[in-house]
Amino acid sequence: MHSRWPRIDGLAYGGDYNPDQWPAEVWEQDVVLMREAGVTLVSVAIFSWGMLEPRPGEYDFGWLDQVLGLLHDAGIAVDLGTPSAAPPPWFLRRHPEAHPVTRDGQVLGGGSRQAYCPSSPAYASACAGITRKLAERYGSHPAVVLWHVNNEYGAPMGECYCETSVAAFRDWLRDRYGDLDTLNDRWGAAFWSQRYGEWDEIDAPRTSTTVVNPAQRLDFARFSSDALLACFRRERDILHELSPGVPVTTNFMANNCKSVDYWRWAPEVDVISNDNYLIAERTDNQLDLAMSADMTRSLAGGGSWVLMEHSTSAVSWQPRNIAKRPGEMRRNSLAHVARGADGVLFFQWRASRYGAEKHHSAMLPQAGTDSRIWREVVELGGELRDLAGLRGTTVEPDLALLWDWESWWALEFEWRPSTDLGHLERMRAWYEACFRAGLTVDFAHPEADLSRYPLVVAPALYLATERGAANLRRYVEAGGTLVVCCFSGIVDEHDRVHPGPYPGVLRDILGLHVEEWLPLRAGESVTLTGEPGGAAGLAGTSQVLGAADAWTEAVILGDAKPVAWYADGPAAGGPAVTRHELGAGRAWYVSARTDAPTTAALLAVACESAGLTTPVVPIAPAPASGLSASGLSDSGLSDSGLSDSGLSDSGLSASAGLSVPAGSTAPVGPADGTPWPRDLEVVRRSRPGRRYTFLINHGPDTTSVLVGDRAISVPGGDVRVITDLPASPDPLD
Repeated sequence: MHSRWPRIDGLAYGGDYNPDQWPAEVWEQDVVLMREAGVTLVSVAIFSWGMLEPRPGEYDFGWLDQVLGLLHDAGIAVDLGTPSAAPPPWFLRRHPEAHPVTRDGQVLGGGSRQAYCPSSPAYASACAGITRKLAERYGSHPAVVLWHVNNEYGAPMGECYCETSVAAFRDWLRDRYGDLDTLNDRWGAAFWSQRYGEWDEIDAPRTSTTVVNPAQRLDFARFSSDALLACFRRERDILHELSPGVPVTTNFMANNCKSVDYWRWAPEVDVISNDNYLIAERTDNQLDLAMSADMTRSLAGGGSWVLMEHSTSAVSWQPRNIAKRPGEMRRNSLAHVARGADGVLFFQWRASRYGAEKHHSAMLPQAGTDSRIWREVVELGGELRDLAGLRGTTVEPDLALLWDWESWWALEFEWRPSTDLGHLERMRAWYEACFRAGLTVDFAHPEADLSRYPLVVAPALYLATERGAANLRRYVEAGGTLVVCCFSGIVDEHDRVHPGPYPGVLRDILGLHVEEWLPLRAGESVTLTGEPGGAAGLAGTSQVLGAADAWTEAVILGDAKPVAWYADGPAAGGPAVTRHELGAGRAWYVSARTDAPTTAALLAVACESAGLTTPVVPIAPAPASGLSASGLSDSGLSDSGLSDSGLSDSGLSASAGLSVPAGSTAPVGPADGTPWPRDLEVVRRSRPGRRYTFLINHGPDTTSVLVGDRAISVPGGDVRVITDLPASPDPLD
């Protein structure tokens, strides 16, 4: 858990402040308004390199001295940026070799941000120079409580294919493999005559006539992430040297940035921070917000983190930049707090009048203080001040989803069995099932300690190492419940298929093997039933349990027991879902891409198997919809072998209060038929002696739930924070 934290009382609140875009007389106005809004922390000078070093070796810190003085006198702390994300024009003019190059060979120009080769020695020297000057001048400044290195490493460009990068890639490969014989073996270089005899023969995996060696591409993705990490470490080390005691951060993009392996980065960062921007046109984007926040908290080891950027309303870079509706900004902000953020910041403080992001919303919008956004900003500042007691509390997770950036890279290279199996799509599908069930998710690396979780789900683990598989086996044998989803365990860390039948290193854990993958055609779907070879949909013959599309598999049972069968499609008559008792635990396998109701039902059964229950209980009556949960137990599922697998004879109903009628559109709800409120988000933060329960209603209608023995109503679009203390029975609005 990350323990270094900036010197700020309570929850941090503020935004990205760019005073160099405004005349000095505006700065004093800004400070007055910041105090009115309750701002306690602002990020400064993130993109100010050209103002701080207008010509090579010539520095101008006068304006920054004045700004930091004004902020400090007003009691506003500073997250001071190193401006290395946007080198000034003089840099690329002096060092044209530092221009980044795409995989297709296009040399990219300047005039934007992140326009540099991460492996460029000239870039490294220039960054070290400006960072050292800033640290020498402001390393002990009383306003500076946090250093902010660069900005959103890996976006918009995570890989550079210039000759400098190629040379650095060769050095990285030498360090990794030692000799060419080892590299040739790991890369499978005998295929298509790719065996290397000299290091200089190795190029970056540029666009070619057809598919390039996937092992080479996987290593280049690792190298590219490491090259950016080396840039961060360089500046961080200078700051640690010259500004001891002041923590250093860089803003992640959590589950939205494919090019950076944040599991490798997280231990290097003193304070984990994240930027989160919603796809505004998605009507369920609260799922993406929650997923991003849970990932950020997981990267922080369960500890506190900072929401470094999000928007008060519309962004400026989507096809249609939809404005947030009244209350949405508050709801978004508190949802991040619920999931562990001890700081809420925006991009940006004052809306710009020029530049690429002039149409991006801000805390102080173009409309000024006589605006809805400003009023909501001020109100949120007061509310966060009242929630200062949350500082340092930790989120209570219910289960873990396994996430591996290297597996994501490998899964989505060319020439996979189906383009319909994507990492984010599978992760989001299972995450949504958890969210709709009121369960809080941690993300974990497959090789991490999983012992604290009663349930672990692997939605997309195409790449699985021997070490990771051994870790999962220990977890199950010790009593854990593991759910593994289709097309997992297939290749090793070099994208080589594991010896023997699929699913490779997970085969023995699951008690089965897969004889063949059976992808489906576009638009094709299959039915899952509770009886082998049953004719789906014929009353009295076979109970329909769910549906799947895109992907099926020919599963051959070993010691695993069948839970559901394919009724039709290329795998008809074969097992679709299995359960394997292993040691004190159990491992489930889902061999198809199940639809949302079926995924929810499978999660329900896995939760029951793991003894996992929901934190609150809905008390609103349920509308009639689809089959009742009891209808599942009436279907005679025990005759299909469910009893033999250790499940109760209620089949897919879950006494843990999490079942959903298979094939219905009802959300996950308790077994008595009351549906879980579909748009209700429930998260708990606690410390010894106190617990805060966040109830966030993303829907339009009032929802009532029981928290312990207390009935709580949450109006549509509202948030309730419940403190579990007898002396404080009323919700904090």
